Amino acid sequence: MNFLTSLQAHLPVFAVDVFRLCVWLLLLCALFIPLERLFALHRSPVFRPQMLTDLGYYFINSLLPAMLLGAPLAMLAVVTQKIIPPAVPATLASLPLVGKLGLALLVGEIGFYWGHRLSHEIPFLWRFHSIHHSAETIDFLVNTRAHPVDMVVTRLFGLTPLYVLGFAGPSASGSSTPVALVLIGTVMGFFIHANVRWRLGPLEWLLASPAFHHWHHSRIDHINHNYAAMLPVLDRVFGTHYLPAHWPADYGISTPMPSSLGEQLMDPLQG
Repeated sequence: MNFLTSLQAHLPVFAVDVFRLCVWLLLLCALFIPLERLFALHRSPVFRPQMLTDLGYYFINSLLPAMLLGAPLAMLAVVTQKIIPPAVPATLASLPLVGKLGLALLVGEIGFYWGHRLSHEIPFLWRFHSIHHSAETIDFLVNTRAHPVDMVVTRLFGLTPLYVLGFAGPSASGSSTPVALVLIGTVMGFFIHANVRWRLGPLEWLLASPAFHHWHHSRIDHINHNYAAMLPVLDRVFGTHYLPAHWPADYGISTPMPSSLGEQLMDPLQG
């Protein structure tokens, strides 16, 4: 902590953020690379094709979406504070901490589910979201392989219900819930994309697993299933659940995708 405080005092905020992301990347690699070697579902080299592109997405999507979301979420917080009856946030605030966090998780996950599903069903949004699905090799780093517009859309869907219902607000304390949920969702995202052959048994009814999400990345056949990030029960409720005993044979999309990071970022904007 003292080191980070000293660093922030002598370097611009952006440089500190990049340094922090480098540290997190080293920790993620130290955790997932050995696991993906020991328990690999599909054998692939550590330095696989498109790895540099995915590293670019890791840094871009760890910095840019948060900047883009700041203004709309601040406006949303102020507006909902004026519209929502005070009894709603007061009632939610009176819940035990575990109950409040559990309900906030469910509400945010429902919002994310529909943001994710609409990104498949609305052609304009799919142009951005297809970049995430263009990966033909799935591992933990694919979690952040996404167009920033796609990241902003899905996070808005996930976070907006929290502000509307009073789980989040303009105060410092009101920002802790969305931050916690984004953090939990990010950690889960790296896990469910991991190239590991783990199955969770009965827990797969309650918690998303790599098998659950790998089917979402399967080429064509089941790409419109398993939208939930954490709670597969939502796919069961909304009729999009698919989880057989075997694993998908291949991944990706049927349409061509530019190979470079710059071309991929520009492609959805060019009609």
